[in-house]
Amino acid sequence: MPPACAKTLREAGAADSFRSMRSLILSLIVGVSAPAWSQDAEPAPAASDVTARDAAVSFGGPEPVAVATEEGRHVFSAELATTPEQMARGLMWRESLDPDAGMLFHYATPQRGAMWMDNTLIDLDLLFIEPDGRIFKIIAYAQGGSRRSLAADTEISGVLEIPAGRAFELGIRPGDTVHHAFFDNADAAGNESDAEPAGEDAAAETPEDAQ
Repeated sequence: MPPACAKTLREAGAADSFRSMRSLILSLIVGVSAPAWSQDAEPAPAASDVTARDAAVSFGGPEPVAVATEEGRHVFSAELATTPEQMARGLMWRESLDPDAGMLFHYATPQRGAMWMDNTLIDLDLLFIEPDGRIFKIIAYAQGGSRRSLAADTEISGVLEIPAGRAFELGIRPGDTVHHAFFDNADAAGNESDAEPAGEDAAAETPEDAQ
């Protein structure tokens, strides 16, 4: 066999060996990668938006929530919002609220809470409640649809939302007491006429005053 022919055969053999090695490497890469691809075959469904108009969110209650003032005692029938989903939804998309209805939000750990009125179609009064049930602050006529943060300005355990204007109509003021099991005072008796007056920093205000 002439030297040139022998060289050509050697080169051909080397090329075949290279192609075989490359195929082996590619097959190994594909084999290692396959399990990772299979994990994404059925991606986890995206979390639903509880603030969407058509979202279905169930609430606790309704339960009686009594507000004791110097003028007497008034009972609201309030839905209960205690989970993150319920608290995020709140009274969004409600077109009306009965005069003696409301929603009571509860923070298991007292915190400097804040509310907003995004996606809320009706105006509300917001009663910010301290751990002992005392009303620290009232924001009256909170405007539906507003994205302004309405802050409690202190650590609170709850917020009672009622129809706008009801706090004024019933004489509810900072320093009055909200009675419910959340505040360990559901069985407390009658009138709170001996309640200490609220300080100037706890005065009722409108959303225009809230900063």
